[in-house]
Parts: sequence; structure tokens; C-alpha cells
Amino acid sequence: MANLLVRNIDEAIASALKIRASLHGISAEAEHRRILEQALLRPRKRSFVEALSDIPPVGEDGDFARVQQESPRDIFD
Repeated sequence: MANLLVRNIDEAIASALKIRASLHGISAEAEHRRILEQALLRPRKRSFVEALSDIPPVGEDGDFARVQQESPRDIFD
């Protein structure tokens, strides 16, 4: 395991880290590791636009047309 020393952190940031850690019931050091892991190792969520742009251009517009079905009332009237 590597060690990481972060110097010259604003006091407000250090305080916020300690508060956040206490809310999670862990040490500030463990919270710091958790934040770094989430920021650097977990996959970034894609935006809706990115997800849409990945859909391949298949089919024709008519393939996706809505088909209006008869309601039971229409059948018996």
C-alpha cells in the first residue's frame, strides 16, 4: 500500500472531511480514502445524451410507430 500526504489543505476542507467521516462512523483518513476511490476508480455515470448517442441507428421510423388498439368498448358498441 502506498502512503499519501496532502499538505496545505484549507481548514474548512479538513473540518468538512472530519464531519463527513463522523457522519459515516469512520475516521477522517478512511473517509479520505473513500472519497479518492469514488472519484478515481468508480466508473463515471454517463449522461442521458451520451446514452442516447450510443444507440445504433437501426430500423425505420415506421417500425416504431404506435399502433392504436381497439378498446373493448369499441368492439361491443
